[in-house]
Amino acid sequence: MSTEPADTPPGATATGDADESVVVSWPRPSVAQVTLSRPGRLNALTFAMVEELSDTFARLGTGGRARVIVLTGAGRAFCAGLDLAGHVQSTMTRRRGPAERLRGQERFAAMVRTIRAIPQPVVAAVNGAAAGAGMALALAADVRVAAASARFHVAAVKIGLSAGECGISYHLPRYVGSSRAFEIMLTGRPVDGAEADRIGLVSRVVDDADLLDRTLDTAEAICSNSPFAVAMTKKIMWANLEAGFDAAIELENRTQILASMTADSAEAMQAFIEKRPPVFTGE
Repeated sequence: MSTEPADTPPGATATGDADESVVVSWPRPSVAQVTLSRPGRLNALTFAMVEELSDTFARLGTGGRARVIVLTGAGRAFCAGLDLAGHVQSTMTRRRGPAERLRGQERFAAMVRTIRAIPQPVVAAVNGAAAGAGMALALAADVRVAAASARFHVAAVKIGLSAGECGISYHLPRYVGSSRAFEIMLTGRPVDGAEADRIGLVSRVVDDADLLDRTLDTAEAICSNSPFAVAMTKKIMWANLEAGFDAAIELENRTQILASMTADSAEAMQAFIEKRPPVFTGE
């Protein structure tokens, strides 16, 4: 199992071999696309795949080339969650104690932490099913664009497990409100694209055939802004989702002063006066 190096030149596309389960390509300058590529298994996650996904985001996050990262799935699904067939077989073959099980769960949660921690915005292009940990991946993204075929599903409660995993119980009520989140998580029912759009779970829903193009358009729109401003906006948004009002204002104030002192801010001001597009350098 391998991943296209994060420093693949812009415009290059990773083709890879049949064993690749996480593929990185560069469909547009400064936009890295991370594709879950196990279409025959609806991109269900193995533990090895989870670690590779975490490593891929960490490399892209520190590589300096990617300004925005698009996350999507190959074939007809975004991600069906944990590969239950392989997991059950492994559990039956070898008995695992609670400590080992907890370490495995923490490895799954780590990929969500990594997406949240990197400075670049992550835009999920949700095609088809996003179930369990797959839904958690979509919720961890900063922006979600959904295909009409998208279906979000927290099904763990139906197999005797908690519906709260990999950040779902944190993210979902913040996006759709606690009452809706309780109902979705306690019933284990799927949420289709139209409902996801109506309740604010996604930014918008587009035709399946247009999903990647529209998502990449969103990524390019983000790339047109100052890198520092974008990174700080992501950081401040997540911080203030947890903060009280006074703390939020204080963080905004300090961040705005830092941003105003960057070369990109001066360039934006000058470009406005000269009625031309700004040329940002990230300084």
